[in-house]
Amino acid sequence: MTRLSKVPMEEWDGDLRALTQADSATPLEQGMTRVLAHSPEVAKAVVRFGGALFQSTSLPRRLVELVRLRIAFHNQCRSCMAVRYQSAIDDGMTEGMVCSLEKPLEAPDLTDAEKAAIAYADISSTDHFAIDDRTFSNLRRFFTEAEIVELAAFIAYFIGFGRLAASMDMIEELPAGFQDKTEKTAPWQQPGVRLRG
Repeated sequence: MTRLSKVPMEEWDGDLRALTQADSATPLEQGMTRVLAHSPEVAKAVVRFGGALFQSTSLPRRLVELVRLRIAFHNQCRSCMAVRYQSAIDDGMTEGMVCSLEKPLEAPDLTDAEKAAIAYADISSTDHFAIDDRTFSNLRRFFTEAEIVELAAFIAYFIGFGRLAASMDMIEELPAGFQDKTEKTAPWQQPGVRLRG
């Protein structure tokens, strides 16, 4: 059971409803905003920040989604692992690629750029003090400095808000495989639910 109550969408601040297009969204698409709605100004700031990242990036949506799912595994954010965004699927991401996230550096269906981004996400999620000049030299093989900044911002966003979502324990609406917390789970162990966006 979610540790903080979810505000019914009908009770949300009007600007928050409009900003998130909540009236046409499923409960899963409304996600953590249902809890953040207790503090409408904070909720709107979080939504605007995430929206700005996605609207401003030059990174492929497929790459961003693979990074998001790998970080969700490290965070053990079950609500994050359970969803797949349609924009990433439209950009060529498949469930096979999600399965490749189990051992991404060995995956034949991931590009070298995706592997470099995932390696950066891994080290950022698990031992950020180990990031060094080699980490950035590897990234520069595939990304411009502007793209590295975008990637770093996405990684920070996914780590921080993924951990927040995991701490809220929003799992009751997820597929059964993501609700069982007796064992560590992974996005490659269960098929995800497609969401718009």
